[in-house]
Amino acid sequence: MSLPITSIASEEHRTTAHLPEPTMHEAMHASPPEKPAILAPGYGPLSFVAPQAGSYRLPSFGEAPNGEVLGEDGEPWSLHDAYGDKVVVLSFIFTTCHDINGCPLATYVMQQVQSALQRDPKIEDSVRLVSFSFDPELDTPEVISAYGNHFRSPDSDWVFLTTTGTEMLQPTLDAYGQWVIRDYDESGAYLGTISHILRVFLIDKQKRIRNIYSTSFLHADTVFNDIQTVLMQPDP
Repeated sequence: MSLPITSIASEEHRTTAHLPEPTMHEAMHASPPEKPAILAPGYGPLSFVAPQAGSYRLPSFGEAPNGEVLGEDGEPWSLHDAYGDKVVVLSFIFTTCHDINGCPLATYVMQQVQSALQRDPKIEDSVRLVSFSFDPELDTPEVISAYGNHFRSPDSDWVFLTTTGTEMLQPTLDAYGQWVIRDYDESGAYLGTISHILRVFLIDKQKRIRNIYSTSFLHADTVFNDIQTVLMQPDP
């Protein structure tokens, strides 16, 4: 079945007034503002002992919706084709996000998961990381590819995606429950800022959503344990 997904077992944050604080971790397109007083838990050591991988089960949230996307080479692709036959960690981002606890957190955690996978060659080939931009006006295939190369290791299976515009993008955002509002000035010109919620999805090889992470619950250690658990116990 197709979602939309409207509830998760973690709190949601918006990128404007109530959303995570401002700054961009290793930003490519903007100078980082002042660092906020409080960083999301994903930037530091895990504050509790995580359950051992395989000692718990992750029920299915339902089918991960499909959608139309563009690859880094500008060629059209379906989202399910981008997933392939691998366990997927999917994050929705935009490259000019100035919110240290928003998109930069997602990319930072993905980079840490990438490192963990490279230390475990037994499962590395079974997992794909996917970062999907919801700012097609600025994040062209060339831009999203350059952004990806800033974080991606040469041999890593980390795919960066975008779309041709909101007409292609919006059905996928709606299906995943990814709330996004673009900010415009009084004349209707796009300001390049976006209000959104942070969501990162764990998707199994059967293209079922097995976990959804938000700012307070996104940490590389737990994501990596969840990946191992899904690979060990494929049926929810």
